[in-house]
Amino acid sequence: MRSKVLITAKAHNYLIDRLEEKGFEVSYQPAITYEELLGSIQEYVGLIVTTRMKIDQPVIDRARQLQWIGRLGSGMELIDVAYAESKGIHCASSPEGNREAVGEQMVGMLLCMMNNVLKSNLELREGIYERDANRGYEIGGRTVGIIGYGNTGSAYARKLRGFEPRILAYDKYKTGFSNDHVQEATMEQLFAEAEIVSVHLPLTAETKHLANLAFFRSFHKPVWFLNAARGKIVNTPDLIQALEEGLLRGAALDVQENEKLATYSEEEKEQLQKLLGFPNVVMTPHIAGYTHEASINMARIVLEKLHVI
Repeated sequence: MRSKVLITAKAHNYLIDRLEEKGFEVSYQPAITYEELLGSIQEYVGLIVTTRMKIDQPVIDRARQLQWIGRLGSGMELIDVAYAESKGIHCASSPEGNREAVGEQMVGMLLCMMNNVLKSNLELREGIYERDANRGYEIGGRTVGIIGYGNTGSAYARKLRGFEPRILAYDKYKTGFSNDHVQEATMEQLFAEAEIVSVHLPLTAETKHLANLAFFRSFHKPVWFLNAARGKIVNTPDLIQALEEGLLRGAALDVQENEKLATYSEEEKEQLQKLLGFPNVVMTPHIAGYTHEASINMARIVLEKLHVI
C-alpha cells in the first residue's frame, strides 16, 4: 500500500505530479473542512497546507502516521509547529518560492498608488478625462522605509533598485544586512525620514495591530503605506482614521484583517466601503505571491526542504 499525502488547498499540478512520482498516493481536497480533516488525518503521512487550514493540537493528536507538514508560502502562524515537532513531525514552509512575486506586486501597487493609475482609470470609465488632478509622483530620490528585511522585504528592495530611491530597512531580529542599495536603520530613522513605508512581517502577538494610529502618527511626514504581509498587522479603523486625518498620502493593501467577505459584520462592511471609497487607496484580494510561477516554485521548494524530492 502506498503512503498517502493530503493537500488541503489549491495547488499546481506540479506538486501532485512530483508526489506521485515519488510513490505517494495523493488526496487532493482543496475544499476540505476542519471537521473533515479531523476525521481523516490519521490516514496520512504527509500534509500540504496554505493559510486556509489551522493545524492545531487536536489535529496533530489524531495524525498518528503524520511525518511531515509542508506550508506553501510563508507564515506558520496557523500551524502549531512546536507541538508538531515534539511529536516528530517535520514542518517546512517555502517563503523563497513567492518572494519575487510579492516584490513585483508591491512595486506595481506602489506605482499604481503614486501615479493615480487606479483612480484615473476609474474616472475614465465614468467619462472623466482629468490630467492635472491625477499628476503623479516619482519614486526616484525618495526615502523608502522597509519594516522586516526577510524574504519579501529584501525582494521588494531589489525590485526598487532601478527606480533609484534611498532605501532604509529595519529588522528587529536581523542585523548586518546593509549593502550597496539598502541601509540598515532604526525605527526612529524610519519615522523621521521615510516617505514610502511597507511592512514585511509574520503575524505574531508582537506584530498584531502594529500599524495603529500611534504608529501612523509617529512619522514626521505623511507617507505612502503598503501591506502585503498579513492583514491583522494593520488596525483597520486606525488606518481609516489615519487616511481621514491626512497622516497617509495613500495606502496599498493586498491583505485585510478579515478576508472572508461572506462573514463580514455590518461594521466590517462599512470599513471596507470606506477604504474602497478613498481615491488614494489601492486594494487587491491577497494575490501578491500568487503568480503562476510562484505556485510551482513554492511546491518545489517545500518538497526539497521536506526531503521528498
